[in-house]
Amino acid sequence: MSQVLHTPPPTQAPADDDLAALAARHGLSVSGARPSLPEYVRQLWARRHFITAFATAKLTAQYSQAKLGQVWQVMTPLLNAAVYYFIFGVLLGTKHNVPDYVPFLVTGVFIWTFTQSSIMAGTRAISGNLGLVRALHFPRAALPISFALQQLQQLLFSMAALVVILLCFGVPVTASWVLAVPALVLQFTFNAGVSMVVARMGARTPDIAQLMPFVLRTWMYVSGVMWSIGKITKTDHLPHLVTVLLQVNPAAVYIDLMRFALIDSFHAHQLPPHVWLAAAGWALLAGAGGFTYFWKAEETYGRG
Repeated sequence: MSQVLHTPPPTQAPADDDLAALAARHGLSVSGARPSLPEYVRQLWARRHFITAFATAKLTAQYSQAKLGQVWQVMTPLLNAAVYYFIFGVLLGTKHNVPDYVPFLVTGVFIWTFTQSSIMAGTRAISGNLGLVRALHFPRAALPISFALQQLQQLLFSMAALVVILLCFGVPVTASWVLAVPALVLQFTFNAGVSMVVARMGARTPDIAQLMPFVLRTWMYVSGVMWSIGKITKTDHLPHLVTVLLQVNPAAVYIDLMRFALIDSFHAHQLPPHVWLAAAGWALLAGAGGFTYFWKAEETYGRG
């Protein structure tokens, strides 16, 4: 008699839907899956103490290797202001017809540096902290926000020097100085939102960090840091579209708000139309839009 060998039929792998149902039945979830937006906000708020502690630690360590230490937090924008004063104020003559030009310039440099440093730090928020991202589970938005908070802390530390400069050049303390608080809150929201946008871009394409200095330098030159946008737009007969773009430039908006708050010779008529509405609009657009844009790629950070 001949023996017939019966080969068992090949087993089929369970379908993806079956695996998903099995995992759900036993309370399992995908590792590193993106939470819902409300849950993401809740997780981020729960780690607010980590964000502030991380920002403070980074600020402390930033100049730990320098002999002058934290003094460079003040010296860096002051040295930049001195260079800009010589080139733009003296050589190019932009100080003419601008009352209190030194307070005008120094305020612009300090406020611009806040935005510039926040965005530059944001480009490396993920790519420069891959060890932390891969080792610990936390909302990744904590990193760009903490870097923006670090730059805010640095600005507040430097504001002491700014106040001294204002007083030395005869700028009086007025009630309008209180307006600096909401202006800084709106600028911080804007900076944090843009930082989250460039953090996501930098996580995918690290070369963004090399390109960003050129973008920021161009942005600085059109933001009225060293010159008065109001004077230029009124005397140079620029096309209407160019005038509008200069006036609604978010960096220029926040710089002008701080000048209006701190410098008594900078009057309301020098502000662009609806300046507080523009400042709040930019903060809302960048803050909410940047946060949502960053959240949508949450599960990709630290992978690949």
